Amino acid sequence: MDTESNTKPMAPPRRRKRLRIVCLAVIALLLVLVLVMVILGLTVFKGKRPVTTVNSVALNDLQVSLDILRLRVNLNVTLDVNLSVKNPNKVGFKYTNSTAVLKYGGQVVGEAPIPASKISAGQTNTMNLTLTLLADRLLSNGNVYSDVISGTLPLSTFTRISGKIKILRIIKIHVVSYTSCDLSINVLNRSVANQTCQYKTEL
Repeated sequence: MDTESNTKPMAPPRRRKRLRIVCLAVIALLLVLVLVMVILGLTVFKGKRPVTTVNSVALNDLQVSLDILRLRVNLNVTLDVNLSVKNPNKVGFKYTNSTAVLKYGGQVVGEAPIPASKISAGQTNTMNLTLTLLADRLLSNGNVYSDVISGTLPLSTFTRISGKIKILRIIKIHVVSYTSCDLSINVLNRSVANQTCQYKTEL
């Protein structure tokens, strides 16, 4: 039996050397691409915090009637809130459904939905929200009567917008933006006074 005829010929040294060079070149190219993507992700495409701003809070409607015998107040308040979210990133920012709330004495007394949306790179989304105070939620609060009699009704608004920034289709950064505003309703002048807002964003 001829053993030489059953032995497979080994690849020539030059061919093996070429294959090795090609493999090393592919690996080097992949490493360079990964390095470039990391550098871009840390510099040009670095995740930045979206900026949420309350541009204005206006009194849309105010209806007040006093029940002196029962020391109760029948109260209806509607606020128009103009809110903007700016995306300073080089990529789009998507946020999920959320809710803006109206508070009195730390208690939620009104809500307005914030529908999910996407903000393109460098763009700003503006939203007009209507927050209506639900009078039935104030029935158990004994401070309403004294506040209305004093002529000033303290309220606060709160919004939380949660979304993601996707960098180079690989890196996902979760972002949560909070906005809270304290304000006073001047019952006699039917206007908004002493508005102060605080902003916070977490990456």
